[in-house]
Formats: sequence, structure tokens, C-alpha cells
Amino acid sequence: MPAPHPAHRPIARRGLLVTTAASALTLGTVSFADAADAPKADSPEGATRARTVRGVLPTGSPDYVYLPVEVPRGVAEIAVSYAYERPPVPAGTQGNALDIGVFDERGTELGGPGFRGWSGGARSSFFIRADAATPGYLAGPVRAGTWHIALGPYTVAPEGLPYEVTVTLRLGPAGSTPEPVYPPERAKGRGRAWYRGDCHLHSVHSDGKRTPAEVAAAARAAGLDFINSSEHNTTSAHGAWGGLWGDDLLVLTGEEVTTRNGHVLALGTEPGTWVDWRYRARDNRFGHYAGAVRRAGGLVVPAHPHATCIGCHWKFGFGEADAVEVWNGAYTPEDEIALAEWDNSLVSAARSSRGWVPAMGNSDAHREPDKVGLPQTVVLAEELSRDAVLAGIRAGRSYIAESSAVSLAFGASGGRGQHAGIGERLRVAGDDTPVTVRLEVTGAPGCTAHFVTDQGTLFTATLPESGTGSAQWRTTPAYAAYVRAEVRHPATVPGLPGALVALTNPVFLEG
Repeated sequence: MPAPHPAHRPIARRGLLVTTAASALTLGTVSFADAADAPKADSPEGATRARTVRGVLPTGSPDYVYLPVEVPRGVAEIAVSYAYERPPVPAGTQGNALDIGVFDERGTELGGPGFRGWSGGARSSFFIRADAATPGYLAGPVRAGTWHIALGPYTVAPEGLPYEVTVTLRLGPAGSTPEPVYPPERAKGRGRAWYRGDCHLHSVHSDGKRTPAEVAAAARAAGLDFINSSEHNTTSAHGAWGGLWGDDLLVLTGEEVTTRNGHVLALGTEPGTWVDWRYRARDNRFGHYAGAVRRAGGLVVPAHPHATCIGCHWKFGFGEADAVEVWNGAYTPEDEIALAEWDNSLVSAARSSRGWVPAMGNSDAHREPDKVGLPQTVVLAEELSRDAVLAGIRAGRSYIAESSAVSLAFGASGGRGQHAGIGERLRVAGDDTPVTVRLEVTGAPGCTAHFVTDQGTLFTATLPESGTGSAQWRTTPAYAAYVRAEVRHPATVPGLPGALVALTNPVFLEG
């Protein structure tokens, strides 16, 4: 651990005080009120005062530990840096990982107005002042009162987690905060059309390495029509897209709500909407925050539900989901499990009046060599606007493709000229009425097409080497309650399916 700056006067290790919340603890307050560190009326503008706190978080620490800081009047900027020890641990044992964020004088109440930023474990320092803030944090005045630095012991080694936090206040006038400029809700588009998007992307505003400008450039290079800003637990990127949208690119705003029991995309919420993440499934609060996402005009989309990283596996169930991310980044066995789980949900919904949860895919790109647009969700929308795109996703009028080179057309027809496309229901005269299912594919050389039903995969066809081809199959509603299409690469492991090239939402068949 680095030694503190000479100006930082160390404070003895502090004990933990239990708060009323079972999942949070509060440390002793950091005060700038003593003779050496208190700002004075005649202190020169730009003068700084700093305090350092050291302590050890034990194994079994709560999810969030709050360090109160008494901020006096006359402060222009608050800056925080932190460090912690990372001792080697035996294989299979979790080491130390400590996240950080901050709440202002309005408090730490769940869903309250006090949130001012979060960087998780991506940064070792941050600042906030009226006119600017570190990415991940919200610019605005540093008002007097009790601020709280939020420490999140993600994992703790058996010997504990020694940490050091330094708080520096810079004196001066508050300054002014510019009004944020948010992306428009509509782009020119092509009228009613299939639009390609990637709704799970990260930039320097959380743990990504790309700037918003680099994300936008990568999106255009990938042939995307829309993207969704989805930083971990912060909205600071919502106002960072100025000059980056255009007639060819719609920028939606949202958040990746990163709880200890899984991650969920708040997709397409009103700019500036922050959704709290400080709860677990056992707290029975997810429904409230899912409702908050919808009230802000967004969709609730569990992300990478079977990811193996700590805290990533989805444990809230899918009763509140508007869609589910079954394909996240380069295709892996985790995605294959998510796809199978989603398919099981279609079986239970096929013969009932209950709704069903559409599938979508996103890149979750953070940095090179992560590919923006691998995969991408292709949505049938009335126009290129926030409302229209979200309506298409919510209705399941979409398919997933590994790149803009891949295009699909899929549907079913039967009876007296009835036809249904992706995400729709085909209603025919009876359960034994013949139904024809047809898939057209471009951009998939050497791949195979599969028709999947509630009985499993019932039809497979090899596509031409050109990558452009079609497949057709006849069935009945009695034999297949729904049909969806998959396009896959050749298998690389005998007995296991090849990686996905594309995937459609289902067409439901009703007699």
C-alpha cells in the first residue's frame, strides 16, 4: 500500500458501526473541524485540506460500508483516492476487491437523491466539482453537510481487507453547473424497417476503456443503427454523447444495474434516470426498481444470466423481465445455457394466455479486442426512435445476429393465407392445419439452419457455401406449439452444437 502524502494526517483505524440496514455498515465520521484542518473564512481560494482514514474490513463484511465525511461550507471540490492490500491467496480462495462510490449530503437512502457517482473497482481516485467530475461521477456543487463515501467489499481475503481512503477538499466558490445535453429520442432512419442495435456497451464512464466517441465510431463501423449507454450503476455518460449521434445513429440512455445477485439492463430510460443497485434477491426489492425502470420509459433486461463471475449469476427470476440477454459477446457455453433456459420458458408460455419474454443479444464490449456489435439485436420498428425500438424489442419482433453481414427473414404461413412473422402468433383453423415455416439467410457461409420447437430441433438444413440460402419445413400446431430459427457455425467439438451465427424469436402456432 502506498504511503500517504505528507499533507495527509493519518487517523487511527476505526471500528465499524452497525446501521439499521442489515447489508450496510457505517464507519466513524471524518471531520475537518479541528484547528489544523478546518477551512477558515480567510483561507485562500484553492487551498486544500485532507484527511486519511485507514482500516481493515473483515471477512463477512456487508455489501456496503459507508464512510461519512463532514463537508463544511466554502468547498469547491471534493477529491477522493483509495488503495487497499491485495495479498496472495491460495488457489480457489477469493482475494481482495474493493469498489467505491459516493453520496452527497442528501443521504444514502435506497433510491434517494443523494447519489453522486460510482466507479466500482475501475478507478483509484475521483473528484467532483460544480462544472466537472471524473467519468462515473456527477458534476454539481459540493454543498455543506455529511457526504458518504461508499465502499463495496466485493470479495475479502481470509486475513481481511486493509484499506486507506484519503479525502481532499479544495476551497473556493461553488461555480456553476452546465445543463446536460442529452441525445434526441429520434433519428432520421428509414421508416418501418429492421434496425440493428447493441444495447450493452461500456465506456470510460464505468469499467470500459473506450471513450463515448470511440464507442460511437465502433458502432457505425459495425453497421449499427442504435446503441444504448449502459454503464455500471451510474448515469454519468448520459450527457457525454454530444455531437456523436446523427441521422444514422440513435443513442439511447440506460444503466447496467449491477447488484450482488446479477446484472440487469435498464434499457432506454429517460436521460438522467438512476436506478439503485444496493439490494439482493432476498431483500425483495427488485420488483420496485423494475417498476422504476418502466416508469422511466425503459425495459428490464437481465444480462448474461448464467455468467460465472462473482455476483453475475441472475437470481431474481424472470417475472419482471421485458426481455432477456441470451447471447452476450463472443458465443460461449454460458450463452448456450441461457439459450436453453429461455427456450424452456417458451414451452411453458406457448399454450397459455401468459406473455413470453423475448430474447436479445448484445456485445457487452468494454475495450479492445471486444467487438461492438458482436452480437447485435435486429429489431423491426416503425421508425428509428426510442419508443419504436423499445416497442419492437418488447414485442419480440427481433432476431440476433453476429454481425451486420448476417440477415434473416423468418415466418410461418398456413390456412387461408394467414402469415405471422418473428414474434407473432399464427392462428389457423385447427391443430391439424398444415403450416409452412420458411427461413431466408444471407451472410452465413458453410453454416447450418435449425428449426427449434417445443419438442426440440426438428429440422436441420445445410446452407450453401455462398452463405445465402433458404430452408422450408411443414408442420402443424399440434406438432409444434412454436417454431424459431437458429443458424450455427460448424461444430468444433463432436457431439456439441456449433456457435450461433443468428437466432430468431419464435413464431407461435395456434389451431
